[in-house]
Amino acid sequence: MPRGQKSKLRAREKRRQARQAQAKTQTQGLEGAQATAAEKGEFSFSAHLFLEGNPLNEVATEVLSTSQEIPSSTSANIGADSGTDSNEGASKQDEESSKALESFRKDPLNKKVVLLVQFMLKKYQSKEPITKADMLKLVIKKYKLHFNEILRRASEHMELAFGIDVKEVDPTRHSYALVSKLDLTLDGMTNEENLPKTGLLMIVLGVIFMKGNCAPEEAIWEVMNMMGVYADKKHLIYGEPKKVITEDLVQLRYLEYRQVPGSDPPRYELLWGPRAHAETSKMRVLEFLAKIYDTVPSAFPVWYEEALRDEEERALARAAARARIAMTAHSRGMAISSSHNK
Repeated sequence: MPRGQKSKLRAREKRRQARQAQAKTQTQGLEGAQATAAEKGEFSFSAHLFLEGNPLNEVATEVLSTSQEIPSSTSANIGADSGTDSNEGASKQDEESSKALESFRKDPLNKKVVLLVQFMLKKYQSKEPITKADMLKLVIKKYKLHFNEILRRASEHMELAFGIDVKEVDPTRHSYALVSKLDLTLDGMTNEENLPKTGLLMIVLGVIFMKGNCAPEEAIWEVMNMMGVYADKKHLIYGEPKKVITEDLVQLRYLEYRQVPGSDPPRYELLWGPRAHAETSKMRVLEFLAKIYDTVPSAFPVWYEEALRDEEERALARAAARARIAMTAHSRGMAISSSHNK
């Protein structure tokens, strides 16, 4: 083999190995980020969003458990029992979560965050528009000088707990639209019971994506456990997590749950279901994961490149579909015109 060709082959192999090493580093980084932060006691707001007993769970639990009426006073039942088992041994992680939760409860703005999230969910379910004027009048009230901060926190909770983006659609009137990260138009997924499943689903879809688009079930539970979500333990927000992931979301066709061929004892793996492919994308899931880790999708170049390729393929498929529709319409028009001329 000529020397030049050998050099090219060696260079190509080095690039391939570098890409594999980069992908492995990214996977380990995402999966180990929360565990590393716990060991060092360096919990940022984003890093511990999903740990049991944390402020995000407090907001979501409070919203789902309180009355549908927006209270007229500025108080809210923020100090309600979070439902955690007081008999469990307190770990360092529990202590960190308790401190964060105590700090959360002491901040009066967070009482308004809870009420604003509740207000937004009602508007989302009734498909009504949201305006700054309504939020100030019905929820924020005397805290209007802190409106931007309260809205920022509430928007973050809406996104990460319920999978709903808060987007300003009219800067002049300051009106906002609530947009699900999934096109939840079927099977009553917009009802109060199912809303929390959206945030959980986005995380599961993210793990599947990170694992090469097919994740062993044990890999899903490794990540879930870091979030304080366990297969055999009822969760404050998600109910019975194993049933939600392996039954409910499978029946809704957002996930595919299948036995690994030839496995004995049987092992299972999860893939994106047809509705996940139709209603979200790898880029949207990567953006969601990046938000959790307080970064941007391009911080994970291997997955970002794959997500970009997926976006390009989707754009080409949409263009092809439009071309087919236009061609069909043209053909029908020609046929009708021809029949009229006879």
